[in-house]
Amino acid sequence: MFRFGRPSLSKRLKRAALAVDSWLDASLYSAGSGFGEIWQKISARMDRLAVTGVRRVLVECASEAATLSVAGGMLLLAFAQSAFQETSDDWLKKPEFAVTFLDRYGNEVGRRGILHDDSLALDEFPDVLIKAVLATEDRRFYQHFGIDVIGTMRALTANAQADGVVQGGSSITQQLAKNLFLSNERSIERKVNEAFLSLWLESRLSKNDILKLYLDRAYMGGGTFGAAAAAEFYFGKSVRDVTLPEAAMLAGLFKAPSKYAPHVNLPTARARASDVLGAMVNAGFISDGQAEIARRNPATPVDRERDASPDYYLDWAFDEIRAMAQEGALRGERVLIVKTPLDMSVQHLAETSLEEGLRQDGKRWGVKQGAIAVLDPDGAARAMVGGRDYGESQFNRATHALRQPGSSFKPFVYAGAMMDGLVTPDSTIVDGPTCIGNWCPNNYSRGYAGRMTLTAALQRSINTTPVRLTLMMGKGNARNGLARVIEMSHAMGITTELRNTAPLPIGAEGVRVLDMAAGFAVFANGGLRAKPYAAVEIRNGHGDVIWRHDRDAGEPARVLTPEVAAGMNFMMNKVVEAGTGRRARIEGVPVAGKTGTTNAYRDGWFVGFTGNLVASVWLGNDDYKPANRMTGGTLPAQIWQMMMVRAHRGLTLRPIPGVDMVPAAATASAAEAAEDEAGAPINLSRQSYELLQGMNTLFHEASATLPGGTAKAAAQGDAAIPRAGAGTAAAAEAPEALHLAARNVAVPAPAGEAAP
Repeated sequence: MFRFGRPSLSKRLKRAALAVDSWLDASLYSAGSGFGEIWQKISARMDRLAVTGVRRVLVECASEAATLSVAGGMLLLAFAQSAFQETSDDWLKKPEFAVTFLDRYGNEVGRRGILHDDSLALDEFPDVLIKAVLATEDRRFYQHFGIDVIGTMRALTANAQADGVVQGGSSITQQLAKNLFLSNERSIERKVNEAFLSLWLESRLSKNDILKLYLDRAYMGGGTFGAAAAAEFYFGKSVRDVTLPEAAMLAGLFKAPSKYAPHVNLPTARARASDVLGAMVNAGFISDGQAEIARRNPATPVDRERDASPDYYLDWAFDEIRAMAQEGALRGERVLIVKTPLDMSVQHLAETSLEEGLRQDGKRWGVKQGAIAVLDPDGAARAMVGGRDYGESQFNRATHALRQPGSSFKPFVYAGAMMDGLVTPDSTIVDGPTCIGNWCPNNYSRGYAGRMTLTAALQRSINTTPVRLTLMMGKGNARNGLARVIEMSHAMGITTELRNTAPLPIGAEGVRVLDMAAGFAVFANGGLRAKPYAAVEIRNGHGDVIWRHDRDAGEPARVLTPEVAAGMNFMMNKVVEAGTGRRARIEGVPVAGKTGTTNAYRDGWFVGFTGNLVASVWLGNDDYKPANRMTGGTLPAQIWQMMMVRAHRGLTLRPIPGVDMVPAAATASAAEAAEDEAGAPINLSRQSYELLQGMNTLFHEASATLPGGTAKAAAQGDAAIPRAGAGTAAAAEAPEALHLAARNVAVPAPAGEAAP
């Protein structure tokens, strides 16, 4: 007996799988049959279009050409992507600034930037110049779409016949694309990018806009960009006023400015101008008679022999203007006229004083280079000398060189201690052994003078005093005290990094000449920050004032209280009147300042000021070769004094806060006079002093046996022995001021550096 029931699960799954398989087979068969019928219909239709013979060959070629064209276009477009990325920025603002600099009296003193001027509208350019450019560069400019196919084919034919490049086929639009976005590299990639960018420019700008940009942005030789700047540079006139011969010479520069620049090769430039005139005749722009007259009266450029120019000053000023532009202060303007505080008379004095001093005494002292920065007490840059010869070296030692300031750095330490209320000029301080960690500085005499006033310590440039003041500012913690010195130095105008190291208080960190002048300007103006500035007023290319220092620079921050500034000035005046800076005294003019000398006499400084001017003078060698025992109180102070004496002639003297208007009488003792004549004197260590004292005693005992000899011998012996610990002014500035091996303990230097 059989029993019927529901199939098992496995049987049901097998049946479902068979059903799906049957459905797939049937579907695929139906689809194949349908596509077969469709393909038969398409084949039947295509058979009607089939061609044979010559027509088939033409169709096949056209098909292949279309395929290759699409593939080539995609490839070229891929190559052009890098060029199109250049257009993502504000590409119309890519050129650098064109800056014309004026001195404080409004006289033009020089230019910087690319000397490009786009302040003129196209209709302000003379018609003869535009026609000359079109005749030589792109006669069909207003007819083509960015690429002159006819001109390109003509150029290819001419070049093939000449077996070389004799004609260029690039349109003005292509040349503009290259000038704006590409380099002069000769490559297929560059030409592809140039073509695509030309089409891109034509789609976004009018023909007149493209021509105007081309006239403004093309390089014209002599550091000039654009026809307007070139006309001013080569002919000393506005481009509006150029004549036909001058227009032809300018138009000839577009092809090869370095080759055809008239200040480089005038005969070649005139020959090229003659070719341009011929092209203008062929284009129908001028007659044969006009061209012949222009050839008989060729353009004559102005003499461009290098005139005396404050190049170091202008380089620095240009950097300052660019920094202002990056901060957004110039409203995006690119053509600028900048009135500076430059005083050409002071600039000339600075240059001649440095050169005269080094020429006369540089060999004696073993120094070959120097730098000077002169400021008004508010920071206005009056003059700058970055080296002896700009033509030989454009490196600006006043703004870029980092040199140890030696003792000229000490006023920053003194000012910090006075601002913290720790000392006054009359405070008594002990010149004795003082250490920061295992570093203990000595005075040049190797001895100590004991108790003295703060004024006397600065006047004699005692080395232990700034170290002691640093410890006082840190309340015994040297690192905190050094941090306070760094803070005060930066607040007063030092912009370089100062490391928190033990020798910092006596000037072992590199600083800039300009920064030192800025720091001392704080003393000269009574305590206000005096950031050096190069712009009194800035106008755009249309003459509109866009920035003024008195309106837009903001109020200077107060760094020192008037009392502290006055106290510091009182002490630094004593440095000049009776201390290490005596050679900087100016008869009838109050002067304050500080000398500085570094290890092994590598750097000599004098930084000083009157109520009218602040100046920093540095002397040394670019290769850091030691000088011949030159201290800051010798040649640097002499050059400073030579310059400032002349600069103050005819000036109404302004007071120095805290200093009497009538300087103390210059009453140098006989010993000082002898020191000034002989240079830095010989100073004795304690051991040498005791040895000579013993010799002096023996001399007295031997002389006592002679009648009347005792008094005479005593006088001679006492005069011959200097007092221990009382090192003279110049001696205090000698490089032993930076000895780091006192007590026979060496300070380890950072890796790769020598100890100062």
